[in-house]
Amino acid sequence: MRYESGIDVDAINAIDMHVHIEIDEAGHLALPPHLMEASAAAFKAADRTPSLDAIADAYRERSMAAVVFTVDAGTALGHPPLSSAEIAAGAARHNDVLIPFGSVDPLRDDVIDHARRLVEESGVRGFKFHPTVQGFDPSARQHASLWGAISDLGVPAVVHTGQNGIGAGLPGGGGLKLAYSNPMLLDAVAAEYPDLQLIFAHPSVPWQEEANSIALHKTNVFIDLSGWSPKYFPESLVKLIGGRLRDRVLFATDFPLITPEKWIDAFSTLPIPEDVVPLVMKQNAVRLLGL
Repeated sequence: MRYESGIDVDAINAIDMHVHIEIDEAGHLALPPHLMEASAAAFKAADRTPSLDAIADAYRERSMAAVVFTVDAGTALGHPPLSSAEIAAGAARHNDVLIPFGSVDPLRDDVIDHARRLVEESGVRGFKFHPTVQGFDPSARQHASLWGAISDLGVPAVVHTGQNGIGAGLPGGGGLKLAYSNPMLLDAVAAEYPDLQLIFAHPSVPWQEEANSIALHKTNVFIDLSGWSPKYFPESLVKLIGGRLRDRVLFATDFPLITPEKWIDAFSTLPIPEDVVPLVMKQNAVRLLGL
């Protein structure tokens, strides 16, 4: 089943740009169990693996839409990924509230063909990458053709930046390398593919100033505000949310690790101008996603 959006923008009050599908209908997990357990402990998540149908119901009850995805790190982790095509088909059943992004493994030879199939056959509306988990340097020349292909497909890419809860608390961080998620590695990508809308996922701690600088310099760069409670946002980011980046910051939680209620409660305590809040919660995402 190919995804076609059925979202009534006027009927929703927010779009959560960062929601993980961590288990499929057969019970297969998106990550190896030891990494799932470590991230659940790091975030103190109550329910780490709600089903896609349960997520749709939860967002429908909140009068919100959600961008949903997995991370395909099959080569780096030696763990079969969830199917982005199946996630898109599931989102098609709930197209009033769900928007599917795909994930492709940058280390596979057929990655570009896979990306094209996901857009053309499954209807995904963007892509999710996690350089630390997928084990790749996004600035490396070997991946340039992938960024070019996604740019040609006309869909955005959300890329994890900064600290990483996956592997946290394990010896060696489970072998995962944080340096791959330095946002400076994406600066060249944004420069060389100006038509590619790049979304930096999360406040990019400990590289927030780098992320700020890139977003201020390049108008094809957005920042999603997921993965951290807003009460921990760096002060420099808070100032930009209410100021020069007000049109390119996005409400995002990292659900199921952080719930919308907890995020919104914390965000309401920040000194954000009232006229900016609707931009962050919905309008910027509506524009970015072409809704």
